[in-house]
Amino acid sequence: MDLKEKIRVIPDFPQPGISFKDITTLLKDGEALREAIKRIASHFADAEIDMVVGVESRGFILGAPLAYEMGLGFTLIRKPGKLPGEVLSVEYDLEYGTDRMEIHADAFPPGTRVLVVDDLLATGGTIAAAIELIKKLGGQVVGLAFLIELSYLHGRERLEDYHILSLVDYKE
Repeated sequence: MDLKEKIRVIPDFPQPGISFKDITTLLKDGEALREAIKRIASHFADAEIDMVVGVESRGFILGAPLAYEMGLGFTLIRKPGKLPGEVLSVEYDLEYGTDRMEIHADAFPPGTRVLVVDDLLATGGTIAAAIELIKKLGGQVVGLAFLIELSYLHGRERLEDYHILSLVDYKE
């Protein structure tokens, strides 16, 4: 199955010059969604993963069924103020300004082997921040999984120390 065919591309959204990759068309196709989850699970089947971590918010959509498929636990990395209880946070740079992400301080014990999941790899900034949070908890990132990679933005280069799987690549 060609998963790229299941993704709708919307030109000039959210602003002129941007070509938005809309995964809702893939998500509503049960067979395509199942195929995407199975491909990621199969790829990382021998990686000795203890926990799947999904990055807000579309990483939740993929991460939870992936964790279920792999028989693993699942935890969240969220924007500030969304998680109750004690959290660890990290601030990271955006194109114009900064943002912040948080994880529960008890999300997993030190030494946990983690697979990080998100829908999209673009510049790699969000995932680099997620990796920093996981390391603050003493976790070990064993892989990064994405439905889509925008390879023309070179995010993979920023994350070159990690094993990366992207199911669909847009080269321009």
